[in-house]
Amino acid sequence: MDLYKIPYSIVKLIGKPIFLIRFRPNIINKSNIPKKGAVIFCGNHRNHLDPFCAICSTKRIIHYTAKKELMNGGDALIEKPNLLALKLNSLLLKSVGTISVDRDGDTSKATDIVAQYLIKGSAIGIFPEGTRNKTDEVLLPFKFGAVSLAKKTDAFIMPFAITGKYQKNGNLTVRFGEPFKVGEMSLDEANNELRQKILALICESRQEAAG
Repeated sequence: MDLYKIPYSIVKLIGKPIFLIRFRPNIINKSNIPKKGAVIFCGNHRNHLDPFCAICSTKRIIHYTAKKELMNGGDALIEKPNLLALKLNSLLLKSVGTISVDRDGDTSKATDIVAQYLIKGSAIGIFPEGTRNKTDEVLLPFKFGAVSLAKKTDAFIMPFAITGKYQKNGNLTVRFGEPFKVGEMSLDEANNELRQKILALICESRQEAAG
């Protein structure tokens, strides 16, 4: 049993209706999400709220990775947070089993934790860009963590794309692709495959939005 199931369920019970009512996301192809077994959710990343798009699309518990600054109270999921917001943000992330990653240091501990979850058949969330994309580029270069872990643990990779804005009538869309496994692909091939799948999903959503 996942030790974080109860607090995760409580937070989701409260947060999901607020998220859905506030932003009214259009969730497409959520039936593609594997209902059981090891899976890594991988999508584009432009906003702190992006993890909720996947979380609200499945009944499964998704353990996301997050930079250590978010976990230790040095940053928060809102703009210009005060001290209370920083502490509450840290408490919230820890209570639902978010995995802390030291992006500028040793990532082996986080990698081991993620691998153990996957070996047990759990769901993990990783943004391959490694950080929020604040540029005009559609996607930043992908890190290799997601495909490497998927190859080692034989986990499915669940590509998805987020388009639109987090605002009223922002046409927020979450589009899921087909899950796939790395199998015999090299890490370079798998990373390129993942990137192309997410790009295709982004383009499809943008084309539909444009009419």
